[in-house]
Parts: sequence; structure tokens; C-alpha cells
Amino acid sequence: MTESSPSGREKIVSKLPADLQQQLKVRAAQHGTDIQTATEQGITAWRSLGSNLPPIDTAGAKSFSTWLPPGLWNSFRVDCGARGVPLVQGLAQSVQVWLDKNPAPSIPRPAFTRRIVVCNQKGGVGKTSTTAGAGEAFAEDPDALHPVRMSRAHHLALLESLLHEDNAQADREAGAPETEDLPGLGLRVLMVDFDPQCHLTQQLGHAPLPMDGDSLTKHMAGEGKGELKDLIVTVDGDRFMGRLHLLPACNDAFLLDVKLSGVRAREAALERALAPVEADYDVVLVDCPPSLGLSMDAAAYYGRRRPNEAPGNSGPLIVVQAEDSSADAYGLLTSQIEDLRNDMGIEIDYLGIVVNHYDARRGYIATSSLSSWMAIKDPRVVGVIGDLKEQKEAVRVKRPLLDYAPRSDQAVALRALAREIS
Repeated sequence: MTESSPSGREKIVSKLPADLQQQLKVRAAQHGTDIQTATEQGITAWRSLGSNLPPIDTAGAKSFSTWLPPGLWNSFRVDCGARGVPLVQGLAQSVQVWLDKNPAPSIPRPAFTRRIVVCNQKGGVGKTSTTAGAGEAFAEDPDALHPVRMSRAHHLALLESLLHEDNAQADREAGAPETEDLPGLGLRVLMVDFDPQCHLTQQLGHAPLPMDGDSLTKHMAGEGKGELKDLIVTVDGDRFMGRLHLLPACNDAFLLDVKLSGVRAREAALERALAPVEADYDVVLVDCPPSLGLSMDAAAYYGRRRPNEAPGNSGPLIVVQAEDSSADAYGLLTSQIEDLRNDMGIEIDYLGIVVNHYDARRGYIATSSLSSWMAIKDPRVVGVIGDLKEQKEAVRVKRPLLDYAPRSDQAVALRALAREIS
């Protein structure tokens, strides 16, 4: 069946096995092309073959439609008849030919492991949920499609509308947040729970490390009992396929500042501790404690720009809320980072500001605070995450948010955040 389109292409309707349809959809997205182009290329390649291919099982094939150049489908029908191949079989073989000629691209690995220091000395702003959500987004399956907010331009338009309207009205004005399905980033990720309260560890369903055992604190203080890699655990979830790891926290981190006070080159203590495992990962995210002590100095130093590292590859990601106390805490944190930068002569690149738990229905305080955050251009706002129930539910059941509610607004926003700071 064919139907003409205003673009001059013809709509064709046929059948194709569901697994081939899914592979075609994912692979086309991986190569930055569309299904109609991939199908056209596959049919053209199939028609040029000198002999028939082994048959593909088309039992249970599902309806499939796309747009092809005028005349191509009729010519393809003729070729299928001449070769004694059913039309559905010929289409399935054509798609398989395109898949074989266009294998899944390899995941680009960064020249330097990216080190993202998620911080704010104010507690309760959502550093842990941001660390977990961004880490999950970095690690998602590259051979599957996941909903992502479509473009930064649309994202910013939505943010601007949030300044003046409640959430429902903002969705109507900006159009409900547009998304597109994109392949996962497929990166190897280590999330470091650097907070003695152990929230990240517990939210992801793991137990804090025992006080009488080995820990990150002990390795930073030069008292490690074994290899740090032996403390790392895998975060479960089919979407991550073993790529998402966690270094659990231990309550002994409450003593970290005291221990660091007697350590040589204490600012580099976190870097020394993580050095043996860093090369195993593409991204390391550090969930910092709500502190302006020596531990924050060590975290900020870890995120500094290293020699020959590209600007913006690593650095602090500051999580705030749309209310006044976050602004005060932000000033104290950035002052500490600037002092460290100046005292040690190092470069620290801010990755941006994340406004978390945002809800415009809270009125003027929320909207005016968001406006103030948006007015800061360096660092700029790179994400606004809504205050929605799915995150709380995921914490309650101790599952990663992107595994528990992969199509929720928060999950979509966290994927956009991961891509924005990539």
C-alpha cells in the first residue's frame, strides 16, 4: 500500500518482525539518521545483491510504515517477484542488510575520566538524588532508546515560562516538555558516596561500610586495609548492564576532617585514594557532604582541571533550590572554591547549577528565586528538576529512579542534565 506525501515521498505500509523494527529504530538513532533513510538504503543495497539471502523468520510480523522515494517501492515489488521472495521477506532482508552494513557505533571514551563533584554545603537540596540520577543517565543502555528532553532551546523556553506560570500552565505555553527517544550514553560510571550520612548508599539499596572495616576515609588518611576496588559494588538494573558502580560510604567519614588535618597534601587526599580505580571509569561522580570543611577542599581539588584536560570536562556541579537559604549557601561554597583556586593556583571549571525540587505552585519565592538563578551566567543553570513523587517512591523501594520510573518527568530531565554537562 502506498500514499503520497507533500514532500514527494510515498508512504508505504507493510509488515516487519517486531525485533527488526526495534533494532532499526535504535540503530538509526545511534547513527543520527531516520528510519525512512535507513529503509531506503537497505532496500537499495538488497536490490544490488547478486544472489538471494537466507530467509528470515517473519512469523508474527507487525505492521510497519515509512516514507520512500517515488517508485522505489513498486520497483522493489517487481524485484521480489522476480527473485521469488515474498514482499515481507524482502523487506526484512533489506532491513537486515542495512543493520549489517551499519553496526552499532562504539561508545566514545573520554581522554580524561570526567570527575563531577556534586556539592552544596546546605543539606536537603537534593545532591544525592542528582548524583544518582545523573550517574544512571550516563550509564544507560546504548542499545535501547530512552526519552530525553528534545533540545536545549526548548528546555530554556520551558524554564523561562516556569518563572511566571504554574507547572500546568507552563506546559501549555511551552508545549508539554518535548522529548525524543535517544540511545543511552553507555558510559562506565562510579558514584562515590562521600557523605558520612550514607544517603546515596542506602537509597540505592546497599548497606554502609562497617566502622571496623576498610573505607574511603581510611584510604584518604593513609590507613587503608586493602584495595579500594574491593569496596565497590554494582548497582542493579537491566538498563545499566553492570556499568553503574557505587563506592559506599561509612559513618567514619564524620571523622574525616580531623584525620585530614594531619595528612600531608591533604587537598589531594581524595585524588590519591581514587587514583587506583579511576581509569576503570568514564565518569566519576562524588556526592559531597553538606560541609565547608577540609573534605570539601579535597573534593574541589579532585574536580580541578588537570594538565592537558579540556575545560569543562570536570568540576563542581552545584545543586540548589529555588529559595533564599540556597542563595546564601551558594555564596559560601563558591567563596571557598575561589579561595582554593587562588591559594593553590589551580583551574576549577564550574559545570553548572541544578535547581532541584522546583515547584512553581509554591508562588513568588520559588519563581523569583529561579529567575535569580537563571540570571547567573557563570556558572549557568544546566537543569531544573521538578519536585515529583517518583523520586520519593524510588527512594522508598531503594531502586534507581531511571530503573523505577524511566519515563517520568524527573528521569527525562536527568537525562537532559547528563547530556548538557557531557
